[in-house]
Amino acid sequence: LPMVAIVGTRRPTEYGRQMTYKLASDLTRAGICLVSGLAYGIDAVAHQAAIESGGRVVAVLGTPLDTIYPAANRNLAKSILKNGGAILSEYAVGTNTQRFNFPARNRIIAGLSLAVIVTEADASSGSLITANFATVENRMVMAVPGNLTSPRSAGPNSLIKLGAKLITDATDVLAELELKSSVLQTKKVAPASKEEAIVVDLIEAGNNSTHLMIENSDFDAPRLAHVLSLMEITGKIRNLGAGQWMVR
Repeated sequence: LPMVAIVGTRRPTEYGRQMTYKLASDLTRAGICLVSGLAYGIDAVAHQAAIESGGRVVAVLGTPLDTIYPAANRNLAKSILKNGGAILSEYAVGTNTQRFNFPARNRIIAGLSLAVIVTEADASSGSLITANFATVENRMVMAVPGNLTSPRSAGPNSLIKLGAKLITDATDVLAELELKSSVLQTKKVAPASKEEAIVVDLIEAGNNSTHLMIENSDFDAPRLAHVLSLMEITGKIRNLGAGQWMVR
C-alpha cells in the first residue's frame, strides 16, 4: 500500500481535529496506509480515524517497543496491531528514552511516506521537523491552511508560503501524488430521510453543534437528539464530543 503521513500539534483545535479525522478517514478508504507518531493530538486522531475507517496504520515510536509513550495511547497501540497495522521503533527494547529520540524518529516517518501532511501545528512544532526531513528525503510536503490568527495554524501556513502543496481534502492529496483511489468514490451512506438530509446540510454549512442545529432549523431538542443518535449508530455522522458533530 502507498503510505502517507499525517502529523501535527499535540494540542489541536476542534478545526484541526475535524480536518485530520476527515483526511485520515478518506485517505485510508482510498487505499492509503496512514503513518504517524502515536503522540497526543493530531497523531492520535489520525491513527484512530484510519482504524475506524478499516485502514492500515503504521506508528513510528520515539521509544523502544516495550515503552509506549504517552501511556494514554497504549490502547490505541493495541488497536493498531489488532487491525493489521504495525508499530516500529529503531530503539532496542530496554534502552532509556531520550528527548532527542522523538525528533530523530521523524525522519523515519518522512522516509516511509510518499508525502507528509501537516494539518495543524504551531511555529515550533516537531511536525515541522518531519516536514523538513520530507524535503531532504525528496518526499512531498502538504499542508492544510488555517486561520491566520490561530497560533495552531502558523506551522502549515508557513509551509504553504515556502512551497508546500495546499490541500483541503483527500482528493487533493491523491491528485498531487497522481494516485487513483480504489474507494474515494467514497461511498458515503446516503441519508435515510429528509430529517437526516437536513442534519447533513446543517453540519456541512458549519452548524456542526447541537445548539446551532436547533437554532438554524425547525428541530426541537428531543427530535434532534433522536435523529443524531440514529445517524451516529448507522455511521453517517461522528460525535466529536461537547455537542460537536461531523459527517463521516
